[in-house]
Amino acid sequence: MTVPPPEASSSARRAPRDSYDVAVVGGGIAGMGAALAAAKRGESVVLFERTPKARGASVRNFGMIWPVGQPAGRARSLALRSRAIWKELAQAGDFDCTPCGSLFAAYREDEAAVMREFLSGSAAEGLDAEWLSPEETLKRSPRANPEGLIGGLFSAAECGVHPPSAIAGVRAALEQQYGVTFREGTPVVAVDSGRVTIAGGETIAAQRIIVAGGAEAASLFPAEHAAEAMVKCKLQMLETAPLEGGGEAGAEPFGPHLAGGLTLRHYKSFAACPSQPALAARVAAEAPELDRFGVHVMAAETPWGSLILGDSHEYGDDVSPFDSAEIDALILRELRPMLSLPSWEIARRWHGVYLKHPTELFLAKPVAEGVTLFNGFGGNGMTLALGAAETLFEPPAVASTTGDEPTDEIPIPSVAPRSDAPRSESMTSAPQTALTGFPR
Repeated sequence: MTVPPPEASSSARRAPRDSYDVAVVGGGIAGMGAALAAAKRGESVVLFERTPKARGASVRNFGMIWPVGQPAGRARSLALRSRAIWKELAQAGDFDCTPCGSLFAAYREDEAAVMREFLSGSAAEGLDAEWLSPEETLKRSPRANPEGLIGGLFSAAECGVHPPSAIAGVRAALEQQYGVTFREGTPVVAVDSGRVTIAGGETIAAQRIIVAGGAEAASLFPAEHAAEAMVKCKLQMLETAPLEGGGEAGAEPFGPHLAGGLTLRHYKSFAACPSQPALAARVAAEAPELDRFGVHVMAAETPWGSLILGDSHEYGDDVSPFDSAEIDALILRELRPMLSLPSWEIARRWHGVYLKHPTELFLAKPVAEGVTLFNGFGGNGMTLALGAAETLFEPPAVASTTGDEPTDEIPIPSVAPRSDAPRSESMTSAPQTALTGFPR
């Protein structure tokens, strides 16, 4: 059941209560997606975030809503549903969600072969995608480098947001339009069936609890997280100084999100293309350092005309707090043949950390009566989390069987329904420690 949002509230924040229908732990896009899905069903919702605002992976990314990267079937259906929700939230939260599309520029024949194979079969289902000549590619993407350009794969399905602005806007929409209570700067130290305990010992009752704590969520239900063997991934990104005229009225737009041949190695939507393994082998032989650091390159424009560039993928629990100059140099080295820019001045550098599930599209795991872990999206959180969150509130049979899933698709785990009422018995499943490190 979905109910319309209540009338917008005043700007004053709601006073916390001691009982809610649903409690969400984590203020990134996965947690806010769960809060939205619950609020749309008419549930009372409280969301806990340990920092004053989300500072993790949800604000440290390209801002790409990226259906083209998801395999056709269940995954892409969730991506397209998420895109629709992003558009709704952009209107409610007064932030931009730009239908820019995506463009993969081909500079090698094997790259062009993979792109054409992608278009010729079912892999491009639902994307409104097409092959472009060099002239058409440059018309859509004026900053693409014309030298050596063979053509491009364009998809109209992708949207772009500015992550910090979008996350703030989603938060505003949830609070003002859907009545979600936010308790920020509030570390959760334990979750039991029917109860959340925060630092200082206060407990809040909830019939259903969603734990969406991002990269450092394992301090709650550590054994259950460990059993899933999810791995941390660190990515490095850069942002240019604003390009001349960028973001100004009447200025030439950057165009679609721009990617290249290296990205065809990264996303599973291209894995079934017959020429993809040979392309990946060629890259591994020519530039093994790119595989060592998981580098593939993309660019997205910000509202003020700078470009977000990236990225890398270093997997493992030993995440260094220090960034690698070598990785930044590799990213820029691979982007220069693909982008024609008036200046390569870099204004900002950062890294993000997320959790990736080794086999599932994401983790939606019941761990106690009425308690679900919701995590493990890898780099697909902005693309999948809003649509995936709706499955948390479907009956298990519906959540696990809706839509046709091809045999090579990653299945979505079924989710236990919410319990009927809070329980008074303690079912302690976490140590009394707060979430630490990067939030969402």
